[in-house]
Amino acid sequence: MLRINELKLPLDHAAEDLPAAICARLDIAPADLTRYQIFRRGNDARKKHAILLTYVVDCVVANEAEVLARFADDQNVKPTPDTSYKLPVMAPEGWDGERPVVIGAGPCGLLAALILAQMGLKPIIIERGKAVRERTKDTWGLWRRSVLEPESNVQFGEGGAGTFSDGKLYSRIKDPRHLGRKVLVEFVKAGAPDDILTEAHPHIGTFRLVTMVMSMRETIESLGGEYRFQTRVEDFEIETGADGTRRIAGLHLSDGSFLPARHVIMAVGHSARDTFQVLYDRGVHIEAKPFAIGVRIEHPQSWIDTARYGPSAGNKILGPAAYSISHKCKNGRTVYSFCMCPGGRVVAATSEEGRVVTNGMSQYSRAEFNANSGIVVDIDPSKDYPGGPMAGMAFQRHWESLAFEAGGRNYKAPGQKLGDFLADRPSTEFGSVIPSYKPGVHLTELKKCLPDYVIESIREALPAFGRMVPGYDHPDVVMTGVETRTSSPVRITRGKDCQSLNTRGLYPAGEGAGYAGGILSAAVDGIKVAEALATELLA
Repeated sequence: MLRINELKLPLDHAAEDLPAAICARLDIAPADLTRYQIFRRGNDARKKHAILLTYVVDCVVANEAEVLARFADDQNVKPTPDTSYKLPVMAPEGWDGERPVVIGAGPCGLLAALILAQMGLKPIIIERGKAVRERTKDTWGLWRRSVLEPESNVQFGEGGAGTFSDGKLYSRIKDPRHLGRKVLVEFVKAGAPDDILTEAHPHIGTFRLVTMVMSMRETIESLGGEYRFQTRVEDFEIETGADGTRRIAGLHLSDGSFLPARHVIMAVGHSARDTFQVLYDRGVHIEAKPFAIGVRIEHPQSWIDTARYGPSAGNKILGPAAYSISHKCKNGRTVYSFCMCPGGRVVAATSEEGRVVTNGMSQYSRAEFNANSGIVVDIDPSKDYPGGPMAGMAFQRHWESLAFEAGGRNYKAPGQKLGDFLADRPSTEFGSVIPSYKPGVHLTELKKCLPDYVIESIREALPAFGRMVPGYDHPDVVMTGVETRTSSPVRITRGKDCQSLNTRGLYPAGEGAGYAGGILSAAVDGIKVAEALATELLA
């Protein structure tokens, strides 16, 4: 089988045009094309009046060796790579050895646990939050009634922070082993739509993520895995050998029990601040890490569709338009869009009382009225929050607390119209754009809850974004604050064997450990770490 990359056809092409294009590209007769399948489909919208669909296609052709020889110097015609996944090790039949522990049931912990279970290692999964159905009810309690459950919310609970997001399943990570494909295949087995295997920018959406996560839990349990919900790791037992080597020995849990454990995957997500502090207090090697903060910005989705797709706006094949934009400021900062959610809503994403955090989410249909995105500014620990590895958490908390104050101390988000923001005046009434954030938006000035250099940077960037995406800087556009949980403020540093630099048996993984950013990259990291643990355990 061979693969053709960058095969482009008009947006409105007929079904029979694709096999014809394959034959033309390979200069073969139609009879020599035995079969083909679409591996990926995207679009090229750089010319709004001539949008193209871009395909990656796998083909079976007559005389494949001859065809490949003719295209030996063409990087877009190559043998189809093997994207199947093979377990690196397997526990012996009837294995009853020490069970590995996975802390956290987000995308990273979920895939780590699944791989360990498939290798016959019967993992124990510790999750501080609730199972996904109960967690969903608690999350809506904050959005509808301003009642926060600190252990069950957008950040904590089965499925992790990715459950209440757009469910994006694409990443820019290098993936030579095609582990991302393994993730997508497992998601489809669990009920995700088949098109995530072929779309260039696949997504699932919150409601489908909920049922998918439940299905994957059932699979893990059927393979001998065990879940312990509403159980928080309160402390880590670490032994020091005669040679000074440190090793994890067990976990002190919130129910008062002690769980012996010598192989532990830390997949706690970017908001497990109390866990980071305990690890730091126990001497586990942790470093400060850059992240970003800013606001959520909302436009009517129809504006973005028109700006990106012109006369093809609303085309069902294209769907709601997305964007990715950035601007380098005169002060040296970079402002960029983050976690853009077409046809979605802005949601309350705090996990701590007395603080306001915003994030974005959407359903699979992406059918809601507004588009939203984070507009964030890069933060450098060396100059913005010096004071050690834990200083980034204090920095985030400071601005989240000010956002709570500016929003009225009732979990409403502070908001401001773009025109007023640029003019440096408070907003007093909404215009043509109505924000989606629940429990509500209190109009004020965003400079009350963001650093001066962030305000300065965003003010410079917005007109530049308006030149990139027409209408982006419309004065009625609404911004809400604050977006602070873009990524973890720490890195729990690990070696090539995926173990902590100074604590054997502890495997930092995913976003919370500073090794991923998003559902797919976190899930891929979970696979890598699970493989490393299993190889060590079964050696």
